Amino acid sequence: MNELTNHTLRVQQLFVQYQSQLKAFALVLSPNFVQADDLMQETFLTITAKAHEFDLESNFLAWSRTILRFKVLEARRAAGVKTVDYLDSLVASCPDQWANEERLHKLTECIQNLAPKSREIILLRYQREHSPSQIAEMLSRTVNSINVALSKARLALRDCMDRQLQTESSQ
Repeated sequence: MNELTNHTLRVQQLFVQYQSQLKAFALVLSPNFVQADDLMQETFLTITAKAHEFDLESNFLAWSRTILRFKVLEARRAAGVKTVDYLDSLVASCPDQWANEERLHKLTECIQNLAPKSREIILLRYQREHSPSQIAEMLSRTVNSINVALSKARLALRDCMDRQLQTESSQ
């Protein structure tokens, strides 16, 4: 293999290493799971094409997040969605290490520890991307009761994550 191919493979390995953080970042910028997956694929293709431009001694996560951010902006423009000013401030406020593999694993554990009905509503809303009104119809409940259940489940998840992170920082 030549030097350029080795460099490209190393950059692709960095993408895989930081994939969970990039996916979490994609979900912050575009909370639609399918669109976030599409953005990740587009970002990988761009990173591979531009691998020769990346200095292996620099910050890969910052570089790849910038590419991902531009992919989000491109997708918004292509969909005819007006770009909003908060996007840049959201990007700036998102620290590099806020979503790593361990934290995503802890979130999964917290979701598994929810009461079964709460877990079902959370998964219907955020994994299957149903609206509260669709969930209400599916579960024969009112939209208000679904919104209340979602609010309580999010609070339980936040409390669980806070406990998990406090345990992590005290060790």
